[in-house]
Amino acid sequence: MSDPRITSSIFTRGAVDLSALRTPAPSPAPAPVQAGPPAGAPGGAVGGVTVVDVTEATFQSEVLERSLTTPVVVDFWAEWCQPCKQLSPVLEKLAVEGGGAWVLAKVDVDANPRLAQMFRVQGIPMVYAVVGGQPVDAFSGVVPEPQLRQWIQAVLKAGGVSVTEPEDPRLDEADDALMSGDLDAAEQAYRKILAETPTDAAAEAGLAQVGLARRVAGTDPQAALTAAASDPDDVDAQLLAADIEVLSGLADQAYQRLVGLVRRTSGDDREKVRQHLVGLFAIAGPEDPAVASARRALASALF
Repeated sequence: MSDPRITSSIFTRGAVDLSALRTPAPSPAPAPVQAGPPAGAPGGAVGGVTVVDVTEATFQSEVLERSLTTPVVVDFWAEWCQPCKQLSPVLEKLAVEGGGAWVLAKVDVDANPRLAQMFRVQGIPMVYAVVGGQPVDAFSGVVPEPQLRQWIQAVLKAGGVSVTEPEDPRLDEADDALMSGDLDAAEQAYRKILAETPTDAAAEAGLAQVGLARRVAGTDPQAALTAAASDPDDVDAQLLAADIEVLSGLADQAYQRLVGLVRRTSGDDREKVRQHLVGLFAIAGPEDPAVASARRALASALF
């Protein structure tokens, strides 16, 4: 089993007292749902019942009441948050694909600090699923799209929504094991898929996540980051710091850290760092813009 602190940083469960939000704080008027994304924001309303911008004034109607009939996924974000700009477009795309089966509610934490406080948001991006007027599951950080799709399917099932089974039930089994923290079972399932389909990107991403979870198990994240900052040439410390950054939704920062380390090392150390970085790329997948940019930077560092 993985360290519970690590598992909870990706997928967390727990009760949230929303009673105070059922009667919104006084406001001149409910904020209307925007017809397009606000300037500088990672996303905005994309259709009336697919993606909505939510404020404290509209929370009761747009989230609590709507969730009585349709699952609502609440995305806590901010304009300055770079990881949010990685996750939000994927959530918006999946919401549009869902065709109204679930609704994405976007909350700007800077404009709605009381909502963030009530949901115990300590870092962003933070995503909650609300079904029947209550949060049922949550995760923080940037989650790869294959795992995000699995999570949303679980939310839809919790909401009593009929969903199409994944095309490959083997991935469903593997992802469930990963989310529950059974890393041995997850690894076995992903390796079985790759033995039969060596180019399966989702299985590669899942196997890379298993390795990441194992490497950081039992680690104090803050202590590891402090150790890395105090000794920039300690290869192992830098690799662990990069793992923690990826797990915290700071993949760009992790990639930059390791590309810089590639530039400063040589021989076996350099190859060790390169392989580690390529393994982190597998978690996000080759289509991730941050991965494409980091691959170019890596090539420049190597040659």
